[in-house]
Amino acid sequence: MITIHTDGACLGNPGPGGWAAIIVRNGVSEELKGREDRTTSNRMEITAAIKGLERTRPGEAVTVSTDSQYLVNTMTQGWKRKVNLDLWTALDRLVSERKVNFEWIRGHAGHPENERANSLANEMAGIVEDASRPTHFDEEGRVHMVDVTAKPVTERVATAKGSVAMKPETLEMIGRGEMRKGNVLAVAQIAGVMASKQTPHLVPLCHPLPLSAVDVKLELDRENSLVDITATVKTSAQTGVEMEALTAVAVSALTVYDMCKAVDRTMRIDGIRLVRKSGGRSGEIILD
Repeated sequence: MITIHTDGACLGNPGPGGWAAIIVRNGVSEELKGREDRTTSNRMEITAAIKGLERTRPGEAVTVSTDSQYLVNTMTQGWKRKVNLDLWTALDRLVSERKVNFEWIRGHAGHPENERANSLANEMAGIVEDASRPTHFDEEGRVHMVDVTAKPVTERVATAKGSVAMKPETLEMIGRGEMRKGNVLAVAQIAGVMASKQTPHLVPLCHPLPLSAVDVKLELDRENSLVDITATVKTSAQTGVEMEALTAVAVSALTVYDMCKAVDRTMRIDGIRLVRKSGGRSGEIILD
């Protein structure tokens, strides 16, 4: 069985449009995509199905999976064909030569290949995806872990920083190794490394990732009476390690606080933030 996941998009009707078809055959995916300068969303939906079917052989069993009710209902429920007659004729010919089943799925319901087809079609149409849409909620408002199956595995790096403010005399005690609980910097460093590896157990919707490197540094800033913390985390995966870096900094800071709170009740954890990330579709982002 072959499955073709299709989608079409248009920036205005008519306007620049894009189509995409992802053909899955024996577990192997093939991506097709294209663009037209003046078209409609419906034409792009039909075009995606045509282009996908053209990559199959006559007689093969094929399922076309799409979120387009227009495409599915026209082919299965006899919706009237008032426009796009040239495309319907081409599609009918391809369908007549194959065993084709049209399957409607709800858009953005977590199907990785259909999500990928949607992303490719939008890219070809010049549509910027809405980064403000909450990714941890499905279309019905239910919480879920984001499906990253369709994303490519790339090297991803994230760096986070933070600090613990304290009295100057407390900072000097840390520097001289005089805290009763032990070597504050060494223990906090180990705590940060361990915490980064536990991130998916602490933050419910984070993905478990194979971390390839975790570097946690703690430095004394005597001028401002701070312990500065920097954590850099690396992986080769389908999603980034921002949360792992932030978790490493947060737990390192908490460890400093815990080991010194008996002598300094004025300590304050400040400025935990992501400062840099790279890898994936976003490329390199420098925030600080």
